[in-house]
Amino acid sequence: MAFGTLTALPVPPPGRIDRRVAGAAMLLAVPAAVPLAVVAGLVVLGGEVVGLPAFATAVLAVGAVALASRGLHLDGLADTADGLGASYDRKRALDVMRRGDSGPAGVATLVFVLLAQCAGLSGAVAAGHGVAAAVLGVLAGRATLSLCCAKGVPSARAEGLGATVAESVAVPLAALVFLLLAGLSVLSPGLTWWRGPLAVVLAYAAAALLLARCVRRLGGITGDVLGGCVELATAAAFLALAS
Repeated sequence: MAFGTLTALPVPPPGRIDRRVAGAAMLLAVPAAVPLAVVAGLVVLGGEVVGLPAFATAVLAVGAVALASRGLHLDGLADTADGLGASYDRKRALDVMRRGDSGPAGVATLVFVLLAQCAGLSGAVAAGHGVAAAVLGVLAGRATLSLCCAKGVPSARAEGLGATVAESVAVPLAALVFLLLAGLSVLSPGLTWWRGPLAVVLAYAAAALLLARCVRRLGGITGDVLGGCVELATAAAFLALAS
């Protein structure tokens, strides 16, 4: 479930999907995102080897991750922005998020967040630690899924992906994911020891802000909200590593 949800890898579906499986999948978001992080790192490395401009390298890396994840999180980001911008009425906002199209708010948010990701990663490439930033940013964005699915964060709907994974992760385990990633990020090559943890903290802070907004406005999470949190957290991590 973790690999099938977060990547385009052709993996067989889980034999069953229940609360236990859903929670385990969200806890395994970081290892499941390793292929995406490897893709991003290799694209950045290749761009550096052939001498591409830093911004062009960042655009290719961000685009490669989007393709390797089927654009799922980007779609969620756009739908979440449309829902939050459509109406203060909870039911209408959720109805807007169900649609397959993207409105002005969704498109504008998508462009802004993608530009932020590319700008942050290009800064890291220019500073000489682009590969480390690409890998850590991708992993930090996906790590926030355990926060979004922690106990106490309800589902906005009675059905859908959000309902399946909502409150499926125990708070101590969600905290453990954060601590492990922040701790291991100290070892990121080419980065001062505190830069990695700072990127993880800012990624979680960005996801938490959007999460709080969605819980307040929508009543909880949906699959789209999860995608929005991932993309916003990734942008925050890249920006934290931009210089």
